[in-house]
Amino acid sequence: MSTTHTGRLAALGLELPDVPAPVAAYVPAVRSGDLVHTSGQLPFTGGELPLTGKVGQGDGLVDPETARQLTGTAALNALAAAAGAAGGLDAIEAVVKVVVFVASDPAFTGQPAVANGASELLGQVLGDAGRHARSAVGVAVLPLDSPVEVEITVRVRS
Repeated sequence: MSTTHTGRLAALGLELPDVPAPVAAYVPAVRSGDLVHTSGQLPFTGGELPLTGKVGQGDGLVDPETARQLTGTAALNALAAAAGAAGGLDAIEAVVKVVVFVASDPAFTGQPAVANGASELLGQVLGDAGRHARSAVGVAVLPLDSPVEVEITVRVRS
């Protein structure tokens, strides 16, 4: 397997998507010194949210495994935003912090397992540089009724 981030991404059969357009008054990512902070990224695919609603078990809820997959998509969108501010994917030296928000049914407590989708994707694409600190937070609702949202902070080459 390739040792570059771009090579690993291609070997996984993935491409960085176009950075989703902000849904309000903010920018997708900001570079400050050797850090890039992304805004929260939703799991847009082709400009659309594939699912909406709360995560949990039961009728009318997004099941946790599907939500885990959606966090991977949101993390890929966050990588695209970070790479745009960093000067490319291969300019990312390390993921410092990941925050995953999960729109949760009140009875749902599996936010860490849902957040694993983001962590796993970052590890697959970035190798050891994808290891990070993380928070998984259950919330009542997210923008556009998205089930998940992911933000990342990465360290980049100066």
